[in-house]
Amino acid sequence: MTRSAHGLAIRRATRLLEAFGPDRRTMTLTQLAHRTGLPLTTAHRLAGVLTECGLLERDDAGAYHVGLRLWEIAALAPRGLGLREVALPFMEDLYAVTQENVQLGIRDGLESVFVERLAGRLAVPVLTRVGGRFPLHPTALGRVLLAYAPPDVQEAVLARPLASFTPRTVTDPRALRKILAEVRSLGWAVNDRQVTMDSLSVAAPVRAGDGSVVAAVSVVVSAGSATANALAPMVRAAARGISRSLGSDTSD
Repeated sequence: MTRSAHGLAIRRATRLLEAFGPDRRTMTLTQLAHRTGLPLTTAHRLAGVLTECGLLERDDAGAYHVGLRLWEIAALAPRGLGLREVALPFMEDLYAVTQENVQLGIRDGLESVFVERLAGRLAVPVLTRVGGRFPLHPTALGRVLLAYAPPDVQEAVLARPLASFTPRTVTDPRALRKILAEVRSLGWAVNDRQVTMDSLSVAAPVRAGDGSVVAAVSVVVSAGSATANALAPMVRAAARGISRSLGSDTSD
């Protein structure tokens, strides 16, 4: 098999794995082929190889789901694993005070990826999940990541159609530029009912030893249960603690 043929096979196998999602945890071979646009015979061959490797598993009915081996490999990703281990004690402290959703996320391209979340039984429901991606513009966590991203990344995000989740979601690029400037000035971001109408979130940047922003930590509470100004010092303290553990000597 040539190098280009190997690359094509890998891309097709990746398409099979990417076909799964929160609302598609189990799929038949026919559904996989339809979802990926691959011929049924190709999907069958690739699914078989992925199953042999443990990246996919089959249930008693013959349907496929993501295999445990894939999770084991993904958990070794340095951008998520090391950061998560350093951040957890500070996230647990923040959760102990608030008893609400505490989230940790990084930027990957033009989206945020959530690498950890702590939530209580009575915490306000959120749309995000560990390992899930979300647009950068509407969440407090995403706005922190976007505010400290390179200018070309900011422009690429603001040039795209920006999804509206509630009537309060800010989708105007000019307004968002002002918000991002405020985030850099204040050192924290807020989202008030812009993802769901029952939530308020506050986020702060996590910095590496060279001072660059590598992640963001946030707390999501029920709208009306607390003010952003009351939450910001706690979130910033958690972010500073994580940053110091990563070797940063900066204050934010």
